[in-house]
Formats: sequence, structure tokens, C-alpha cells
Amino acid sequence: MTLKYLYAAILTAGTALAGHAAQAAGDLNLICAADVVICEQMKADFEKVHDINVSMVRLSSGETYAKIRAEARNPKTDLWWGGTGDPHLQAASEGLTLEYKSALLDQLQDWAKKQAESSGYRTVGVYAGALGWGYNTDIFTAKGFKEPKCWADLLAPEYKGEIQIANPNSSGTAYTALASLVQIMGEDQAFDYLKKLNANVSQYTKSGSAPVKAAARGETAIGIVFMHDAAAQTAEGFPIKSVAPCEGTGYEIGSMSIVKGAKNLDNAKAWYDWALQPEVQSRMKDAKSFQLPSNKTAEVPKEAPRFEEIKLIDYDFKTYGDPVTRKALLERWDREISANAN
Repeated sequence: MTLKYLYAAILTAGTALAGHAAQAAGDLNLICAADVVICEQMKADFEKVHDINVSMVRLSSGETYAKIRAEARNPKTDLWWGGTGDPHLQAASEGLTLEYKSALLDQLQDWAKKQAESSGYRTVGVYAGALGWGYNTDIFTAKGFKEPKCWADLLAPEYKGEIQIANPNSSGTAYTALASLVQIMGEDQAFDYLKKLNANVSQYTKSGSAPVKAAARGETAIGIVFMHDAAAQTAEGFPIKSVAPCEGTGYEIGSMSIVKGAKNLDNAKAWYDWALQPEVQSRMKDAKSFQLPSNKTAEVPKEAPRFEEIKLIDYDFKTYGDPVTRKALLERWDREISANAN
């Protein structure tokens, strides 16, 4: 090789490396399926320590799954962070997300690692929280309501038009509630319960946390939500009290998945590893996000509802994250509950 061609080869290689480095810095297309405040904090924190521009969209879990599925042939999203684990597992089972084993996997709680194992490492747990409700104590005092301590109590006639819960088609929170009731009561009995509860529900919201925010504003008495969302409203100074149902309750494993075909794969992996770090998860409380972090050494917020103080069911994530089971339950909910909604 002549000196002229050697210089040309070096220049070509250097240009290629520079192009790769620019791509590694580049962009990240992220869907965040958690509360908008933590989404914005995570985006800002990540951009401070990485030369990567994050284009973030906030969607509910159900909306995110639908978007990723619709764009499967030409993905517009690189990474999906947050939201309940069931739709993450459904996406994994349909091959919509990518297998990835982070080097930080061994630092995680068992429930987070089991989530990864059950999905073939196509998703991983990043936080957890139990299902319950929050009620407005001022409204309860003014109207003389009795505190609802159990799922059965929510059927009381005095709560007619006083309850909000999200739509399970769009909300992972509400799908967790649906799947939890089926596991607690049996499917037919759960749908009988939901038909009776429907008489007391004033609105099925799109977002899972919206019901307790409405309760905080005094627009409804009770919001069925994850308990950490109720705790967040209490921390903001609103008259909200959290309840864990006496019969038992399900819980979420908020998850994270890399989309198969991600155009910014290296950047997606960079976020994935970063988001599992204890110092990153310890910051979630600063955004009033009071879930239980998945990293064992992350700081647990003092406001976080503790699993050991709640009667949890042995929630079957694999079964209720299965596309066939999920589709059947949602279709039945549409047919028997939504069609007769107030």
C-alpha cells in the first residue's frame, strides 16, 4: 500500500469512528409511562451526565404498548421506561422488545430479577407498588362517610358517584386492579363485583393516577390507584388517606424495556444501565414518586407504602401479562362494564 492510500485508509477509518461516536452521543427516543413529574426529572438527570438528547413522550402503559405494537415494522421508540409490568410482559412475549442483561442485574431485588427472568430478559423491574385507594378525608367528614377498608366496602350505596378508577384498556393501574380482583375472587365473581362497583363510579379515567388527583382536588371522594400515588398527594398537603384493602391486593412491578429494532440501541442501553443505579433510583422521591426501588441499595422513601405492612396476593405476572389472557379480560370488561358505564 502506498503512503497516499495509507493516509486515505486512516482518514476513512477516523471518519467512521467519529460517525459512530456522534451516533453514540446522538439521540434517544423514550416513552415514559410513569407520572409526568418523575418522567421530566429522569430526562433532565440523564441529560446532565450523558451527551444524549432525550426526546420523551409521556403515555399510559396501555397506550405505550399499543403504539409499540403498531410501529413494530418501523419502530419510532428506542426505550420504554416505567408503567405496570403486565403490558411490558405482553410486549416481551410478542417479540416487540429486545433481550438485554444489564451488568447491574445482580444488584436488584428478587422481584425485579424474576420479572427479567420471566420475560427472557426482555424487560426488568425498576420499582414496585401495591394497589389500593386514597380517599378525601374532608369530603368523608362533611358527608359522614365511613372509611372503606375492604374491596367489599366500596359497593356501599353511599358511595354512588363518589369513586373514580381508570380504564384498564389505557391504564396499567386499572388492568392490575382488574387482574387482582380476578385472582382474589375468581373471574365470574370479579365481574359481578365490577358491575356493582360501576354504579358508584363517576368516571373511568385514561391515566391510572388521575382518580386520586381528582380526589385531592375535591372532585371525587375515592380514587382507586397504586398506594404510592395516594401517598404523593398526601405529601403535597392534600387531605388524602391511603388504604390497603383487607381481602388482599395486587401490586405492580414498574418495568423497563428496550424496543426491538431501536434505532439508537447504544443510547437505549445507556439509559437502561443508568436507570438501575442506586443513586438514580434514590432520587425518585424528589419527584414525589414513592414507589419501592428495585436496586437493593437505593434509598426507600419514608412515605413509600411497605409491602410487609400490606396483605399482598401472589400476583401471577406471567399469566396476566400473557396476550391471550389480557385480551380476553379487556374484551369482557368492554362488553360487560364499559358498555354499561354511567
